[in-house]
Amino acid sequence: MKYIIVTGGAGFIGANVVKRLNELGEDKIIIVDNLGSSKKWKNLVDLSFEDYIHKDKFIDSLEKFNKTVKAIIHLGARSSTTEKNVDFLMKNNYEYTKLLAMWTIEKNVRFIYASSAATYGDGCHGFSDDHSLIPQLRPLNAYGYSKQMFDFWALKKGILKSIVGLKYFNVFGPREWHKGEMRSMVLKAYEQIKREGKIKLFKSYNPKYKDGEQLRDFIYIKDAIDMTLFFLENPHINGIFNVGTGIPRSWNDLANAVFCALGMKPNIEYINMPEEIKGKYQYYTKAEMDKIKSTGYNLKTTSLEEAVKDYVVNYLEKY
Repeated sequence: MKYIIVTGGAGFIGANVVKRLNELGEDKIIIVDNLGSSKKWKNLVDLSFEDYIHKDKFIDSLEKFNKTVKAIIHLGARSSTTEKNVDFLMKNNYEYTKLLAMWTIEKNVRFIYASSAATYGDGCHGFSDDHSLIPQLRPLNAYGYSKQMFDFWALKKGILKSIVGLKYFNVFGPREWHKGEMRSMVLKAYEQIKREGKIKLFKSYNPKYKDGEQLRDFIYIKDAIDMTLFFLENPHINGIFNVGTGIPRSWNDLANAVFCALGMKPNIEYINMPEEIKGKYQYYTKAEMDKIKSTGYNLKTTSLEEAVKDYVVNYLEKY
């Protein structure tokens, strides 16, 4: 048996990928990450894997895995949308991904990497994962740009026919607790309710949307993992694909779902949006899902209400 390498394997999506692989009977897994002084290590405690390698040492040790790797699922990245060190983002998200992609192509190893819905920017060009749209996209933050850079590079190099890029939309669910400000609003809302009995949402500064009615494509982690591993199981399918539901829902919907899961009456406060993000705020996202469906993927996604209830009742309330 060959190894499956999961970069970012101690992170939110990565740890859930490893958990699902374990449930499928796979434990010949190498986890690559940078634990540092974070508490991400707790995501590894119940997982079964062969070894852990620090991300900075992994590149230098690639050759020792020659002919022993089935796939690299590259989920490791600096994912903060407020990161200001662009050189760091370019090195960590762009250059690192290029090195891995070229190695996998040379060794005929399956390569699945995380792009991001942040590449779509304000959505003025839509949310289609058609490759022809890639050159037109204008991300609103440096993180999104670092992801867009690799997508565009892979397109120009002609390697998208040999690898898979996944544009994750607003993913939420278990194992995200370590993400600080990048935690999902479901988790933040749950914490706010427990602490203050209410949820705070940003006011709208776009006349097309009332307060709390800004729309996002929220997808439960379990559905996101289904889509991710579909491409591991189908190595003949390549290209960039959206990972979402195709059903935009409002922040008010999400807040109400959290209150409902807790058996409480909604109590929402609308607060001012920080000046530094007003010009970079997405008011609408909706993953176009026709492309992945055309590959034969036919699993239904969990509704927002069902997903929030499962997360709150079966995970958050039991922590």
